[in-house]
Amino acid sequence: MNTAIVVAAGNGKRFTSTIPKQFLVLSGKPVIIRTLERFECCEAVSQVVLVLQSSDIENFKSLAKKFKLNKIANIVVGGKTRAESVLNGLRVVDSEAGIVAVHDGARPLVSVDEISRTIERAKQVGAACLVAEITDTIKEITGERIAGTLDRSLLRRALTPQAFRYDILHEAFAQSDLNEDVTDECYLVEKLGYEIALVEGSPKNIKITRPEDLVLAEAILKYSK
Repeated sequence: MNTAIVVAAGNGKRFTSTIPKQFLVLSGKPVIIRTLERFECCEAVSQVVLVLQSSDIENFKSLAKKFKLNKIANIVVGGKTRAESVLNGLRVVDSEAGIVAVHDGARPLVSVDEISRTIERAKQVGAACLVAEITDTIKEITGERIAGTLDRSLLRRALTPQAFRYDILHEAFAQSDLNEDVTDECYLVEKLGYEIALVEGSPKNIKITRPEDLVLAEAILKYSK
């Protein structure tokens, strides 16, 4: 039984809206609903643990009924940081679970195929990270000066989901310092020396972080039909 932890407990400081970004409407549906519908359609995922701010839970429950989300097994309250929020979700996952996939609730354009392929690679290797190519030229800096140019063929942008065997992810959190600036779960697993397989994903799998991202997501949905 594979479980997805969908993290949607952020406060959206970079998003100028009184409504949490995960509840903003994207082509007729809240962002979080569009995200969760991808997991609803994915046969590789048996259940979903959703992480929210406590103030958003009642609102979400009414949305879950409206949009008939059937895979939500648990809703837990997020922590002060992303890492704490993921850990709160992991705590309610059965230790006998197979693969645990962690996904940003603000990535509504992830495809079912991306979810499935990432979980499958995690089954084979133990850990897998969905990534996308970098098309810009990347500069290394020192202070206010350019120090060099990095070889972008050796670089990838980390996307989500990131998927792991339960025991690996549990060990990673057990040995982690959550006071660190932990931006993704692969960082914690990397520190333990585990191999992490990369899974090539789509640049369309964007994260809704700023208002312009919502506009871009609308356009992608429109022209993907």
